[in-house]
Amino acid sequence: MSFFERVYTEVRKIPKGKVATYGQIAAASGSPRAARQVGWALHCNPYFGEVPCHRVVFKDGSLTKGFAFGGIENQAAILKSEGVEVSADFKVDIKKFIYEVAD
Repeated sequence: MSFFERVYTEVRKIPKGKVATYGQIAAASGSPRAARQVGWALHCNPYFGEVPCHRVVFKDGSLTKGFAFGGIENQAAILKSEGVEVSADFKVDIKKFIYEVAD
């Protein structure tokens, strides 16, 4: 299985109401130093509607300005619709909403 496919597998595991970081997904996908590549994999996601890319955030809880499916405002709206609180400066409280990804 390719790295991108491992990323998609891991991201599919994040439940509604939770988020994971790019670094967590990289580690769970077998490449702990590949957080940027996780971002690229999600940007290229061929499984729209199946892989919840919007649930992946930066380690400080920030949303990505380059969210591939409608921009940062759309990512925030989708997360809010799932019960994740997003601040006015587009951040999620990591301590409250983090999904503990199994390595």
